[in-house]
Amino acid sequence: MNIVRTRRIAQVFFLAVFVAACLAAAPDGAGRYSNTPPNAFLYADPLAALAAWAAAGTLPTAFVAALGMLAMTLVFGRFFCGWICPLGTLQQAAGWLARRRAPAKTRIVSNRHRPAQRAKYYGLAALTAGALGAAALRAVGGLGLPSASTALGSLPSGWLDPLCVLHRAFHLAAAPFLGAPRQFMQAAWMGGFVLAILALGLWFPRAYCRYICPLGALYGLFARWSLLRMGKTRTECSNCERCQRDCEGACEPATRLRPSECVLCFNCLHVCPDEVIGYRGAFPPATENAAVDTTRRGVLVSLASGALALPLLRLHGLLGRNFSPRLLRPPGALAEAEFLARCLKCGQCMGACPSNIIQPAGLEAGIEGLWTPLLNFRIGTAGCLPECTACGEICPTGAIRRLSADERLARGAFADREPVRIGLAFVDRGRCLPWAMDRPCIVCQEVCPVSPKAIGVVERFAPVGFGPFRATGGSARAIEMDGALPPEVRAELASGDVYVRWANGRPLRAAGGAGHQLSLADPAERPPEAGEVVDFLVRLQQPMVDPRRCIGCGLCEHHCPVAGLKAIRVTAENESRHPEHRLTPPLRRGDAHE
Repeated sequence: MNIVRTRRIAQVFFLAVFVAACLAAAPDGAGRYSNTPPNAFLYADPLAALAAWAAAGTLPTAFVAALGMLAMTLVFGRFFCGWICPLGTLQQAAGWLARRRAPAKTRIVSNRHRPAQRAKYYGLAALTAGALGAAALRAVGGLGLPSASTALGSLPSGWLDPLCVLHRAFHLAAAPFLGAPRQFMQAAWMGGFVLAILALGLWFPRAYCRYICPLGALYGLFARWSLLRMGKTRTECSNCERCQRDCEGACEPATRLRPSECVLCFNCLHVCPDEVIGYRGAFPPATENAAVDTTRRGVLVSLASGALALPLLRLHGLLGRNFSPRLLRPPGALAEAEFLARCLKCGQCMGACPSNIIQPAGLEAGIEGLWTPLLNFRIGTAGCLPECTACGEICPTGAIRRLSADERLARGAFADREPVRIGLAFVDRGRCLPWAMDRPCIVCQEVCPVSPKAIGVVERFAPVGFGPFRATGGSARAIEMDGALPPEVRAELASGDVYVRWANGRPLRAAGGAGHQLSLADPAERPPEAGEVVDFLVRLQQPMVDPRRCIGCGLCEHHCPVAGLKAIRVTAENESRHPEHRLTPPLRRGDAHE
């Protein structure tokens, strides 16, 4: 078996592993999760590790695998891009399908190195400037200067990191077709972005890898000093350019090969008729171009742009009094500044949410918060299930910290603490059926999972408008009316919310009616006299929220029967992660369980 075939088998294997890891992040129909490590690829991502270090100042233990990948790159070269990266595999497959029958000259031209390939290094320089700026601000934080997470914008590596891009696209655009029906806002954008990458590869092989990918740029810098790499063992060759025809990285194997661009596809080694190309530790200087194709001016401009652009992302004021009340983060999310700094926008929490309410953000948190997770209680199958902690369990960077159900609900060993609050529900009395339209409805109170209920009701009786009816006689359990009850009256009687009253007495619940007779569920103290007016009333239970008990789970908003703008809505007020958003004093020990 030749090396090229071995590489293709490895690519298919790692693509299957990636799909299995993504599927492991999502629950099955019974709400269970697979034992497959869902973050295996992210933990091996040096760019994600850089973002985690920039946000926290320390490298989470799990990201040691990323350091291992860099160490292996120093030995073997840029093998991740050519052998493991699932997005690289998909691009290669798309390019092969498009050009498998193209003329050799066309393929040679498309694989030539272009100055535009340096763009990915400039993008990496901008990201690195942001990371170093965050570390510097953190180092001088003891001097009273603003913390890095507040003064400096977050490192937006997740927008372009190929592993984050593919994770998002899989969870939002592909997974819904592979399992239980799920809906995601911006799914078309996520899937369309990956499709655009693959479509671009029809004209330019591995276009994303060559021109955009910051992870590829990072590996390229390390590959420059790798112990083993591809190259020409001697300057003499027949100049057939077969190596250039099949090159995946546009690394110029026919002239002076660029190790920083070589993705170790081994196509050149396989097709060279002169056996000039080899994979070893050293090559004649005349056959190798070890320098990374950048200019000093371009690097300096990129570093300055990255250092200046990221703080500009925090000028919107959304981290202070101008915060968006509809910006609801998953339970356990860190304070917004730290959350934005740590979040990779990988979409893992969105795929893991069993009720499908974690959605990608638009501009609710500014440009910096694009594609970060937020809660939308109108979509999905329920609100945020109180016992669920899946999003914190799967978050690779701790932007959503891990919670136990006991800690989230303040029970057991955490009974002396407050529950974790996502926000607070507010009743819109202008849209609530019992408040605005005199129609019975207590759905929000019924579905509230808190015990005691966070939603109480105020009872009120309002005229229904039936009648007027006059009694012709009756008893303690039945009333004879002067006319037959209309069908709409009998239909309302079945709801159990219709009451009758006469002579300003106590309202009595009506049980049903037929013909001219109305039966009562509650016995009357005295029957109505002949000719006495009988008023029909509806009992309304108007909901009211107790802010001390509401945890902002959104079940009430999700199940509210009012279409469009819900009559009860959860906002970010009173959320646990921001004490300045608090509307109620802290609960005393035992108040949550009284």
